[in-house]
Amino acid sequence: MTISLPPSDAPNATPDSEDEAAIACVLVFNASDPSGAGGISADVLAIASVGAHALPVLTGAYARDTAQIFDFFPMNEEAVGDQARAILEDVPPQVIKVGFAGSAENLSIIAELTADYDGVPVVAYMPNLSWWEDDQIDQYLDAFRELLLPQTSVLVGHHSTLRRWLLPDWSSEKNPGPRDIAKAASELGVPYTLVTGLSSTDQQIDNVLATPETVVGHEKFERIEAVFSGAGETLSAALAALIATGLDLSTAASEALHYLDRCLDEGFRPGMGHVIPDRLFWALPDPDETDDEVEGPDMNADFFEMPINDTKH
Repeated sequence: MTISLPPSDAPNATPDSEDEAAIACVLVFNASDPSGAGGISADVLAIASVGAHALPVLTGAYARDTAQIFDFFPMNEEAVGDQARAILEDVPPQVIKVGFAGSAENLSIIAELTADYDGVPVVAYMPNLSWWEDDQIDQYLDAFRELLLPQTSVLVGHHSTLRRWLLPDWSSEKNPGPRDIAKAASELGVPYTLVTGLSSTDQQIDNVLATPETVVGHEKFERIEAVFSGAGETLSAALAALIATGLDLSTAASEALHYLDRCLDEGFRPGMGHVIPDRLFWALPDPDETDDEVEGPDMNADFFEMPINDTKH
């Protein structure tokens, strides 16, 4: 499978008719995360932040806080399919992004839908599933491997997660490199793999976009001494959105990685658990500006008061 990209000027072009969208759209499958660290809310924020529009399809809901996942409640496959078909009848996506589908059955429905849109690139993210029951992990990974990977244009995942999944019988004392992982993914139908979290020298983390034959591109960033939740969701969503806006894959991967680095650099800890990427870091006021230059809203102004509810029933 080759990755098919929309024209580079598509999202910024002036619509010739009411049927043409001015903003590129990304169909997203993911779960609800009440912490805001990952899941569908992370996808929507990241996609909007880099200039595209998300079409979110809910696959289930986590019970979690910023530190850990306690439980997960999947939606049934009919509900997932009905959500997606309803919006697909109305809005054509430029890219499809698959996060956590929640169950093997949901992956089957998603694979059916992506097969119907064969010309639309699919960005698939494989999260760390160690919080889940072993039998559920096995079923999910088997379904992902057999049903979705053959339709995936770009697979995104942390080095350790992809290694355990795609190269379980690796016996060499040397860790598999990005091309080794890309080769294993390619044998299952994936042309490109973005491998993150590779340890490098000088306290840096390397991230590599690879095929079995070559390294397409890579970006190194300084290691940040914090434990993050939602980094992979942020990266894969940004990548999908940037591809949708018409960037070539190499440029989109580089831009998405730089975006993630800034999100992590401006990360915040809203609770007692992990740090969450700030996907809207660019909206923060410039710290070099004075208080006079950045004025907050007047909390006593009339426009900030809640109106009286005088609705007649």
